[in-house]
Amino acid sequence: MMKQLRPALVILVIFTVITGILYPSLITGLAQLIFPHQANGSLITQNGQVVGSELIGQQFDQPQYFWGRLSDTSGVAYNASASGGSNYSVLNPALETQVEARLAALKAADPENTQPVPVDLVTASGSGLDPDISVAAANYQAARVAKARNLNLDQVNALIKQYTRGRILGFLGEQTVNVLELNLALDKIQ
Repeated sequence: MMKQLRPALVILVIFTVITGILYPSLITGLAQLIFPHQANGSLITQNGQVVGSELIGQQFDQPQYFWGRLSDTSGVAYNASASGGSNYSVLNPALETQVEARLAALKAADPENTQPVPVDLVTASGSGLDPDISVAAANYQAARVAKARNLNLDQVNALIKQYTRGRILGFLGEQTVNVLELNLALDKIQ
C-alpha cells in the first residue's frame, strides 16, 4: 500500500505546487505586466481617489446626470457580489411594473421629452451591473442634462460623442457610452 500511496502523494504535491502556486503566480504576473489597468479592476480615479470602475455601473438618479441601466442585483443596486439579472420574461408582471416605474421616473425628470425611450433605460442587463448605455439612451437624456446644468445642448452632445466607444473588433455589438466617465466629464466642466 505504501508503494502506491507515496507516488500518489508526491504527484499531489507536485501538481498542487504547479497548478496552485506557480501557474496562478505566472498568469497574475503577466496580467500585471501586460494589462495593469485591467488586472487591477479597470478603476477610474479622480483627484487621486478611486470613484468607480469602468466595468460596474453606479446609481445616478439626479436630473443633472445621465442615468444608466437599471440594476437588478439583490440588496443594493450595482452590488457586484450579487451579480445576476432578474430573469423576468416579457410576460412577467414584475418586469412590466419595473418598466412602468422607470418610464414614470424618466417622464418626471424630463416631462417635455417626447422621444421614444430606448429599451436599455427601462430594463436591466443580464448581470445587473452594466456600466454602459447605448448612444440612443445618452441622446435621449442629453436635453434634460443640459437644461439641469445650464449647458448648451451642443456641449453635452459633444461630450456624448467624445465618450462613445466603438463596436468590439469594429463589428460586434453596438456603440456604447460609459455613464460614470460621461458624468465625471460633466462634473469637470462645471
